Amino acid sequence: MINAEPRIESLASAADAEAFRQINEEWISRLFTLTDDDRKLLKDPFGQIVAPGGDVLVARIGDGVVVGCVALVPYPNEVVELAKMGVTPQAQGQGIGRKLVAAAVARACELGVRRVFLGTNSRLAPAIHLYEGAGFTRITREQLPVADYYARADILMELPLQ
Repeated sequence: MINAEPRIESLASAADAEAFRQINEEWISRLFTLTDDDRKLLKDPFGQIVAPGGDVLVARIGDGVVVGCVALVPYPNEVVELAKMGVTPQAQGQGIGRKLVAAAVARACELGVRRVFLGTNSRLAPAIHLYEGAGFTRITREQLPVADYYARADILMELPLQ
């Protein structure tokens, strides 16, 4: 149990990138299969997400320990994917995921994004509830801005902005 208010900040160092990779590899590997697309993003978040115009946010507590993260992966036409959100097991259940989603939506607005989409899985009921609480609504696979999307994503959602 962690009893500190997290600070949500953009990815700033190689250590942050490593925390982003570790947090995501842990939960994805535990529940699903880590794909080549997962590995590509997680191995180089600065090159794959930040440089093309997206962002990765990390939740820090105390002296900077990263306990959660979320990515805004850029797509054409002012669209981002809310992706790779995870919170360490010891920090779960304390509202950090909700704060990460709110910060990601605010950051998407700052980036001039008009639409945020995401894919999740029906096994992740707390995440679905979190996204719905943030205003995301379900869409069909045909409404995605990308043709080849994660097979494990059986629930797709979007949030129009502006």
